[in-house]
Amino acid sequence: QVQLVESGGGLVQAGGSLRLSCVASGRTSSTYAMGWFRQAPGQEREFVAAITWSGTSTYYADSVKGRFTISRDYAKSTVSLQMNSLKPEDTAVYYCAAAESPPIVILSGYRYWGQGTQVTVSS
Repeated sequence: QVQLVESGGGLVQAGGSLRLSCVASGRTSSTYAMGWFRQAPGQEREFVAAITWSGTSTYYADSVKGRFTISRDYAKSTVSLQMNSLKPEDTAVYYCAAAESPPIVILSGYRYWGQGTQVTVSS
């Protein structure tokens, strides 16, 4: 089992920045990749970004490329999502997830999920 705890959400004005963090604990040795997903009200959960646990590869949704950066601190078992130039359409609950094998850009590739953190971007 892997436990995930997110933090860093909040309210920010359009154009602002937020940094989300996700701390992993438990059987992290089996982790292949970590990802961030988001779910806006009335919409399906969607992929945002992912990083292999080795840190060698990163993946982004087209909607966040150039604005969001995913990174990981192996020693602290932490994955972060730096979000810049935020837009109102980025408003959602953001979820951290852990995958034990590929694929890592789709929902079904992830076995473990955090509880989510709310990000609200005002216009």
